[in-house]
Parts: sequence; structure tokens; C-alpha cells
Amino acid sequence: MARGKVQMRRIENPVHRQVTFCKRRMGLLKKARELSVLCDAAIGVIVISPHGKIYDLATNGNMQGLIERYRRACSEMHGESSNHNETQTIKQEVLALTHEIDLLQKGFRYMHGENDIDHMNLVELQTLENNLEMWANNIRSQKMQIISREIDMLRNKEAILQAVNGVLQERIIEQNGILNFSGTAMTPSQLTMESNYYL
Repeated sequence: MARGKVQMRRIENPVHRQVTFCKRRMGLLKKARELSVLCDAAIGVIVISPHGKIYDLATNGNMQGLIERYRRACSEMHGESSNHNETQTIKQEVLALTHEIDLLQKGFRYMHGENDIDHMNLVELQTLENNLEMWANNIRSQKMQIISREIDMLRNKEAILQAVNGVLQERIIEQNGILNFSGTAMTPSQLTMESNYYL
């Protein structure tokens, strides 16, 4: 009598589910042993029941040895693929940098008049233009930093000179108060004019 086709979905009846689990588990382990014997293959099978019970089969050696062998093989595979990817990335970066260096050297020669600019193509001209703009921006920013530093220094110098001027004006006022033989006091504007005259 032919068996009917089993639908691949969870069996709702718990008794039928447990019976099916036991039968199919034994069938799976039997097929794994047969494959190992027929093909001299190292096979490891781990089955965990719905209740948490563990069934395992290691045909050559033990399960721990098979797991370690599997991990080594996986790490070697990933290592080779990552090394290959790293090598490809490095080659691409080297090619890009070499191309950029060639363009910069060619642009440098054109800037110094060693080559005729008419022989440059559009990409080379655009690269040269971008580099010139970048260099000009760097030069402008450096120039602005130097100018701002000089302005700060001049402001500091101005503040120092104003402080010195104030001290000298006070001394002149004191000396004029002592040396003023006529006995009349001088106005502040006269004192300022006199102190500026002495400075």
C-alpha cells in the first residue's frame, strides 16, 4: 500500500508529533551512518528534541573533534576570502593613488611650463583646475591666519601703548601740578595736548 504525501507543517497532535520525531530521528541517524560507511565521510549530527533532550552522532572520532575540524575549515575559508578581498582593495587603492600621482606630476609640469597645456585632456584639465583651486584656498586661509595674528599683535601693542600713555599723562599732570609757578590749574585738554607733545 502506497504512503500518502505528508504535508510539511507542524503536527498539532502531541502524541503523533512525538512518534514522528522518534521514527524520523532514527531514520536520519541511520542514513548518516550508512553515508559514513559507504563514502568514508566524517559526519556529525546533533538533534535536540522539543523537550530539550540531545541526540548526537559522530561517525569518525567524537563530536568535539568534528566541531573543531569544522571551525578550522570555516576560519580558513573566511581567512582566504578576507585575504583575497583585502588584496583586491589594496590593489585598487594603489592604482587610484598611482593615477592621482601621475595627474599631479603632469599638472606640476604644466604649471612650470615644462609641457604644453594644449595636450591635456578634459579630465586632466579639470583635475588641474581643482588642485589649483584647492591650493589657492589653502594659501588664502594661511594668509588670513597670518593677517589675523598680526592684527591681534597690533591690538595688543596698541593696548600696551595706551596704558603707557595713560601712565605718562598722570605723571605729567603730577609734575605740572608741582612745577606750575603761576598757581593756576591747567585744563585736561591742555594737559593732554602737552602730554602728546612730549610723546
